[in-house]
Order: sequence, then structure tokens, then C-alpha cells
Amino acid sequence: MLHLQISDARKLIIETGLALAERKLILGSWGNISMKIEKDCFAITPSGRSYDQLKPDDIVIVNAEGVKMAGIRTPSTELKMHMALYKAHPEFNVIVHTHSTYACAVASMRKTIPPFIEDMIQVIGGPIRCAEYAIAGTEELAQNAVVAIGNNNAALLANHGAVCCGKNMRETLNVASIVEKSAQIFCITEQMGGAINIDAKTAKILRAFYKEHYSKRQAGEEL
Repeated sequence: MLHLQISDARKLIIETGLALAERKLILGSWGNISMKIEKDCFAITPSGRSYDQLKPDDIVIVNAEGVKMAGIRTPSTELKMHMALYKAHPEFNVIVHTHSTYACAVASMRKTIPPFIEDMIQVIGGPIRCAEYAIAGTEELAQNAVVAIGNNNAALLANHGAVCCGKNMRETLNVASIVEKSAQIFCITEQMGGAINIDAKTAKILRAFYKEHYSKRQAGEEL
């Protein structure tokens, strides 16, 4: 994925923003998207711009230290979180921060979504943990997100939303959709006495199967 053209990254980010809005995973200017262009450089959505109004030049290019290199806007207020996650996880090439309804509901309860759905285990890697609360845009929130994600692909942000990561846009959009679906099922099953979790041994098999047979297929796909 490295050495992606800036114009291609900007186009993909805008298209993904519209897809997230269509799926009701974001609303208005809330949430943010970033994508690596090179090892120490990534594109990120600007602060305070609705996704249906974004133009290529609105997408900001920053280096690993968060210094703006190109773009006419100010980077997203969650820039620090994106920087921290890329630093902690070099395998991540895309990060999406959503404010979807059920993910926000569970995040407001500050609960972890347990591993009870197969696709959640396969794609996300296990439970969707909730990061400790911190004010949006702070270094504290950035570090809390890193801790909550651990070795998985997503986490909830207490009283805020969710952060979803992946190797490419397609995978990360899928992660965001599964987070919301899992949160919705969690809310429903909590009212019915609680779901029965998938055991750790089976979860390990499911995750390994996905990584071997599905994740690798996306390695050469357009991001």
C-alpha cells in the first residue's frame, strides 16, 4: 500500500466518507478517516467539514509527527489518535472513527462487547473493548484507544464512539459495519438475559481461518 498517490488516497477517503454516511455510521461532519500514503505520511479528513461537501484539496496530508504537508484545511481534531494508532500498529493502513448509534450506546455504558458473533471474532479479532474516558482530541484519548484496541482491529471510545482499523479501506469499512452490528446485537441480547460467548479455543480457530482464507485475498486489492 505504501507510495499510494495523494490523489488516489483523497478520492478513496471521500468515497469512504460517503459510504459511511449512507450506512449511518457517521453523521454530518462527525467522525474522521485517515489513510497511509507512505510509511511516515498519511491523509486525513479535515475538521468541521461534512462528508458530502468534501473536495480533494480538503483532505489534509500530514507526516508522522502531525505536521501538515498539503491541503487547505485543518486536520481532524482526532489527529493525535490516528498518529498514536499508526505508531503502535504499523500493519494498519486505514483508520476510521465513527459515531454510529449502537456503538455510541454501548460506549456510553462503558462496556466491552464480548466475543459472541463469528464475524466479529474473525474480522475484529475478539472482544470490542471500551477505552477509558478522555476528552476528544487529547493525547490521553489517543493512548487510551491504543490500550483498548490491543491486538484487535476496533475499540469503543467511552461516551464518544468507535475507532476501526484495517489494512485497506474495504476491510476497515467492513470492521466499522461489524462493530455497529455487534453493538446492536449486544444491546438486544442484554435485554434478553445476555448472549452466550464463543469459547477462546473456537475463537482462535475462527480468527486464524479468516486471516488465512479471507484477509490475504485483500492484500493485493485496490485500497
